[in-house]
Amino acid sequence: MSDAGIAFHMITGGPKPVAPFSHATEADGWVFVTGQMPDTPATPGVLPEGIVAQTRNVMENLKTVLAGIGLGLEHVVVARAFLTEFKQDYAAFNETYRSYFAEGRLPARTCVGVTGLAYDALVEIDFIARRPA
Repeated sequence: MSDAGIAFHMITGGPKPVAPFSHATEADGWVFVTGQMPDTPATPGVLPEGIVAQTRNVMENLKTVLAGIGLGLEHVVVARAFLTEFKQDYAAFNETYRSYFAEGRLPARTCVGVTGLAYDALVEIDFIARRPA
């Protein structure tokens, strides 16, 4: 923790940052996970085709970051999703995203259409999680 009580987390073996940021920051038990891209730690900058494969990669990257600080998807309180092809990809994105969470345990969520993302990705998702007391 820093003097301000904020921890800055970089996960060993985690996704390669596309800009200057920490994988996550943490203060008072709240964890803010940076939006993840649909590449993988093994293939930085290389994206699979289609919204389903890209959503899976993003969710796996988010799981990697959470696991790196001892958390899981069950700790996610809020998700924000950004889609570049909103009308075309929204239904398939939702189906893939939903599969990662236990029934009845979906975090609050905002999903918006955007004009562009890093690497020309179709999707980016960030999380706010809460560490158990």
